[in-house]
Amino acid sequence: MGENSKSVVIIGAGIAGIQAALDLGDMGIKVHLIEKQPCIGGRMAQLDKTFPTLDCSICILAPKLSECYRHDNITLHTLSEIEKIGGSVGNFSVDVLKHARYVKEGVCTNCGDCGTICPVRGITNFFDADLVTQAAAQIAFPAAVPAAYRIDPSKCLYLNYEICGLCYQNCGADAIDFTQKDSILSLDNVGAIIVATGLDLAEDIHTLNIYGYQKYDNVISAMELERLICASGPQAGHLSRLSDGKHPKKIAYLQCIDSRSQKGQMYCSSVCCMYTTKEAMIAYEHDNELESYVFYIDMRAGGKGFQKFLQRGAEEYNIKYLKSKISHIDVDKDDNPIITYEDYETSE
Repeated sequence: MGENSKSVVIIGAGIAGIQAALDLGDMGIKVHLIEKQPCIGGRMAQLDKTFPTLDCSICILAPKLSECYRHDNITLHTLSEIEKIGGSVGNFSVDVLKHARYVKEGVCTNCGDCGTICPVRGITNFFDADLVTQAAAQIAFPAAVPAAYRIDPSKCLYLNYEICGLCYQNCGADAIDFTQKDSILSLDNVGAIIVATGLDLAEDIHTLNIYGYQKYDNVISAMELERLICASGPQAGHLSRLSDGKHPKKIAYLQCIDSRSQKGQMYCSSVCCMYTTKEAMIAYEHDNELESYVFYIDMRAGGKGFQKFLQRGAEEYNIKYLKSKISHIDVDKDDNPIITYEDYETSE
């Protein structure tokens, strides 16, 4: 970058974007960190533990969140999206659409009074994989950075009908600001742009419905299981079935769903073999009689220590790996999923 182009725009404030911002900031480079969600941290903030060391995820992430927020060379732009990019390498111009929070970020004390008094309920919480609901005045999780609530403009009674206003009337910090508007921030002399937009879950509901997702209560996504077994999750780490609250004795993990497929994504996600084993290990720690079955096409564990991690899962955590292809899933009268599959090793 030239001397007059010392700023860097990073799109995405997950762990990759945060670490890149910290590294650049420590080098004296000004960074604009753009995140579409109300808080930074991305998917890693939702995880209980990380592979292959099974370290606490938020224990690793939380110090980086705070450091990023306080860093003199890093400017956070939450609730923001890229509107337009112009210019050329070494001298970009970037327009950022900043959505209104309707809460003064530096004034809010994160006390939660607005969320408690808000009468609008039943809004799904993306951070908990939509397993629980929240109010129109909301925060993703208690340790979120920035530590400020936001008001959902699509649900708020005051913003839509100019009625209610209970949060404004009862905010002791005077942090509610209904006059805020969406705005465009123009950034010039941007020397480089880092795209750290991370990952998202499979969205082909038709493909997922073949396997009973959103049809049977006890067929859930990996992220939903992650939040269920996480100590900070909606069940405080207590593993139970969504259908009846009972503790499961067997869990089946289906690999390569909507990936390595001409009808879905043709590539391998490169992480599902490992995070599946990690989740099975954590589940086993809740119940050492639990049986875990991993249905996979090919086992792809190419990172350092990854193969030993899989072996450890099989030897110490009662995980059984089945090279197979799933045909279909039904349920019995007790909502127990019944899996029909082809075993590649026995051809049955």
